Amino acid sequence: MTFRAPVRDIAFSLRHAAGFDRLSAAFPEVDADTVEAVLEGAGALAGDILAPLNRQGDLVGAKLENGVVRAAPGFGDAYTQFAKGGWNSLAASPDHGGQGLPKSLEIGVFEMVHAANMAFGLCPMLTLGAIEALAHHGTERQKTLFLPKLVSGEWTGTMNLTEPQAGSDLAAITTMATPDGDGGWTLSGQKIYITWGDHDVADNIVHLIIARTPDAPPGVKGISLFLASKVLVGEDGALGAANALRVGGLEHKLGIHGSPTCVMLFEGAKAELVGQLGSGLAHMFTMMNAARLQVGAQGVGIAERAYQQALVFSLERRQGRSAWTGESAARLFDHPDVRRTLMLMKAKIEAARGICLSTGVAADLASHGATEEERTAAKLREELLTPIAKAWSTDIGVEVASQGVQIHGGMGFIEETGAAQHYRDARIAPIYEGTNGIQAIDLVGRKLSLGEGQAIGDLMDDIRDTIDALDAAGDPAFGTVARRLETALDAASAATAWLIERRARAMPDALSGATAYLKLLGDVVGGWMLAKGALAAPAAIAAGEGDAGWLGTKLALARLYAEAVLAQVPGQIAGVMIGAADLAAATPEMLGA
Repeated sequence: MTFRAPVRDIAFSLRHAAGFDRLSAAFPEVDADTVEAVLEGAGALAGDILAPLNRQGDLVGAKLENGVVRAAPGFGDAYTQFAKGGWNSLAASPDHGGQGLPKSLEIGVFEMVHAANMAFGLCPMLTLGAIEALAHHGTERQKTLFLPKLVSGEWTGTMNLTEPQAGSDLAAITTMATPDGDGGWTLSGQKIYITWGDHDVADNIVHLIIARTPDAPPGVKGISLFLASKVLVGEDGALGAANALRVGGLEHKLGIHGSPTCVMLFEGAKAELVGQLGSGLAHMFTMMNAARLQVGAQGVGIAERAYQQALVFSLERRQGRSAWTGESAARLFDHPDVRRTLMLMKAKIEAARGICLSTGVAADLASHGATEEERTAAKLREELLTPIAKAWSTDIGVEVASQGVQIHGGMGFIEETGAAQHYRDARIAPIYEGTNGIQAIDLVGRKLSLGEGQAIGDLMDDIRDTIDALDAAGDPAFGTVARRLETALDAASAATAWLIERRARAMPDALSGATAYLKLLGDVVGGWMLAKGALAAPAAIAAGEGDAGWLGTKLALARLYAEAVLAQVPGQIAGVMIGAADLAAATPEMLGA
């Protein structure tokens, strides 16, 4: 099917849900016309170039031939157009050839890239993370030699963490970096699940790898970060001989077939240290946190793609008699339950979009805020929202893609329609870049205590301000949203207090409720995003800023979400406060092992 980039939805969410206007002082040159031009250009690239390759990428995929990974058909040409268009350089510093635009705008662009072709989008996504890691932790030489090529897209970047015996527990890695006697290092070891670890779409690949050094202490304190490029780079920036690293194989995956997931073998590869010895995990987290927000945008993107296909199918497929029109062989769209499902899919997409873009705006303010106080508060908000953006949004991606299959009925289970691909592709997003369970642990274990509770307190205060604004508007149409959001927020506040108390006295109890809490808080924050959009819509209509019918749906979506999602939040507290007693008493035998 034809993909239509949701440019106006993203622009609306960016401004009204995420608060993009707060960046005007930091980015005075990025006005509404600039935002529109960037999003329109990205939408054209996504719809005209990337989306038509998505199905072929799934059916053919990347191939390993004579030790070299060949990208899926058309991906190489598409990547060349992507790089030449400057899409890799949006938020990078002008010091390294970047455009210096807000990260939040970049997130909006990449949502469309991921929606059009998630497998393709993974390549530049990892490059963006490598840029961020080197910009923060690289030496001046590394910034001079590698950053301009990564920013331009001439070279791509990867993240090398996982090993066969070390998945999420990175303390167990065994890849070794040994001094070479000339001030450099040699790397030996194996990494798995390396996204776009090898390919033929760019001239060079810059691998960022965590490894141990010979005298390092055990555990994460013994991990350092290294850079090893596929092709060695001279002091003048010229490409030289091939490095001693290679692809050991390609993984056969459930989805994202167009993205080559590689086993990488480092066999005495020349490498150089990035940052400080023993700080590798902290340095790599700069890249991982950037990637986690991008993966959240992937969840939004794949949900949008699945939703669009389901909507078109519902308008074309005729089945049964409509309870509304009485028509026989009515469109699926004219059956109440199908339309409700589609509207709820749309509402959850907009909620997740708002969360991801708000996290991006917080990241922009954390770096470019006018005062130290503003930067500190924004950093707390960014860190608090990142696990929610990653986990809640990717769960929505899977849920919406599943509903897309459901709307197709039996035809959704048949590969030819393409609905199944979206479901298969979506399923990886809750797993990589830190499983969603790990995001929940991070939220409960670390983020609730940020600023001695200031981060979560400020968030709840801001949500209450929106509730007050809904009440102050004096429009009865806002009443349902305000009351449901208020009740849900009270539930979130109670769950938060319980977790903080249990975390101090009985951490297993807190961790047992972590995933349920992340969902609960994500539901509330998502409702807040929709409420802000609903509040902004009447003023936008009055100002003639968009189609009145389309703007009017913002309130309808917020009301449906309030009744279908926020109304359920108080009942979720039991799942948060479940405690660990029954879990601790369970044995493998009890569970049927």
